[in-house]
Amino acid sequence: MNCHAQGKTNYHNGLAAEDCVERVYCERDAALLARRWRGTAGEIDLVFRQRGTLIFVEVKLAATCASAATRLSARQLDRVMQTAEEFALTQGSHRDLDLRIDLAAVNKHGRVEIHENISV
Repeated sequence: MNCHAQGKTNYHNGLAAEDCVERVYCERDAALLARRWRGTAGEIDLVFRQRGTLIFVEVKLAATCASAATRLSARQLDRVMQTAEEFALTQGSHRDLDLRIDLAAVNKHGRVEIHENISV
């Protein structure tokens, strides 16, 4: 497979993983606010609002959920945190909202494991 085809496959696999994660959060009564939201510091895969909380979700895909969960570096998490703060400022009453960053690990079969409120 050439580089262009591999890149296209990875892109579509990433979208499919995000779809799986979105379903999990929607089943938990979270409302999707943004998908692949880009700020000056970086990009957030998914943003939800659940009651008074903005939930920023970084989606990682690998053969197993365990290996996917190890794919978030401290540097990436820092970018997610900065971007989350930037997104929160776009929400009118951001001072009244709690912020949470989750990691969603997705395996090759579409199984999702949510790691809530992650930090370094």
